[in-house]
Amino acid sequence: MQRLVTSTSLLRSAKDPFSRLRARGRWFSSPMPEHAATGSKNEDPVLPRFDYSPPRYTGPTAEEIVRKRKEFLSPSMFYLYKKPLNIVHGKMQYLFDENGRRYLDGFGGIATVSCGHGHPDVVQAILNQTNNIQHSTILYLNHAIADFAEALASKMPGDLKVVFFTNSGTEANELAMMIARLYTGCQDVISLRNAYHGNAAGTMGATAMCNWKFNVVQSGVHHTQNPDPYRGAFGSDGEKYAKDVEDLIRFGTSGHVAGFIFEAIQGVGGIVELAPNYLTSVYSTIKKAGGLVIADEVQCGVARTGSNFWGFQNHGIVPDIVTMAKGIGNGIPLGAVVTTPEIATVLTRRNYFNTFGGNPVSTAAGHAVLKVIEKEKLQENAHVVGSYLKERLCSLKDKHEIIGDVRGRGLILGVELVTDRKSKTPASAEILEVMDNMKDLGVLIGKGGFYGNVFRVTPPLCFNKQDADFLVDVMDYSMSKL
Repeated sequence: MQRLVTSTSLLRSAKDPFSRLRARGRWFSSPMPEHAATGSKNEDPVLPRFDYSPPRYTGPTAEEIVRKRKEFLSPSMFYLYKKPLNIVHGKMQYLFDENGRRYLDGFGGIATVSCGHGHPDVVQAILNQTNNIQHSTILYLNHAIADFAEALASKMPGDLKVVFFTNSGTEANELAMMIARLYTGCQDVISLRNAYHGNAAGTMGATAMCNWKFNVVQSGVHHTQNPDPYRGAFGSDGEKYAKDVEDLIRFGTSGHVAGFIFEAIQGVGGIVELAPNYLTSVYSTIKKAGGLVIADEVQCGVARTGSNFWGFQNHGIVPDIVTMAKGIGNGIPLGAVVTTPEIATVLTRRNYFNTFGGNPVSTAAGHAVLKVIEKEKLQENAHVVGSYLKERLCSLKDKHEIIGDVRGRGLILGVELVTDRKSKTPASAEILEVMDNMKDLGVLIGKGGFYGNVFRVTPPLCFNKQDADFLVDVMDYSMSKL
């Protein structure tokens, strides 16, 4: 299988070039062991070569930042590791801490960094637009928002070509649900159990995990069975799960609904890809009930699945509304709702306005992201490298009993850890130990799922096969230490 690389020509495999540097300044990568990345229990895996030195960091230490966070920021904020990391610089698929140590980014800022950290084309687009005008208002004309809307619409199937810009995925989903309710005249929205759609009033109602829901009024949303092939009652039989949507409409609503919102691959829920044939059946049911179908592509969209640009395309449907964020901005706060011209007219009934939605800097960045994905064939890379990475992770399942399931597609993959494969008891404590060990060896990945026992592997789309090998070797090594 042909190896894909980005146009930066920075992705090469060998020993870490910085392992030979013994400078005391905080701008060189920390020394790593001088041997091959074999994954052996007797040898630490070694980072692939990356010919780049980050600038010297002279800011506050991790300890100082932790102190300020405790004093001035919300106590709801939490850390991934026992000893919090102070990440001060990023380049492509790598991150650097305050001491200049390099880490492979297997999390991508929660599936947000698509082109790579500090991608020169995206950075230049931001600088150029900022130098011209950073913000005005959409009440004036500016080509950045119109150009990006046109480019985004060109990536959508069917008649999906009217774009509303927001600042986040939560905002996008809130707007999508309101549009569906206005268009249909119904209030009832159907969502999936185990879903996460945001943390505002409406989207928290659509979210269906108690650890992400506060005890506030959340009305008008019904949660149906989750078509989870691993933990669900019907395995991979999507049509059986779909029957629950029919029953819910018959016995839980007036018979008419505003819409159905879904993630083709549930991100926060633990990288759960919906069972085959589920969405096609549900689509028909929702249409019969007069509702709209809303695809939440905040995490799985923008080329991440590899096989298609949008996650819903892997299920053979065309939704009425598509929401997105994260990857379309490569880290810039940016969200969007795309729908048809007919549906879009509902917002003309009153004034609808978003001060920062469509900001020229944000939309210039988003347009640059689409261009980079196309130019560097990052969707193809996500497919090829993601398939290779999934194959290698599946091989770990044969070796380590703690791995209960490997799932996902492209570069949105999940590895569920269990203490017993038959009972599927979540290995919620063990995953923390493995994560910390992986961090110490130079790999950062996320975790999710209701029980917090699923590795979320969502790296930048410039990830290559050498990175995939290193990630798997480090995971293998770390699990061997349990």
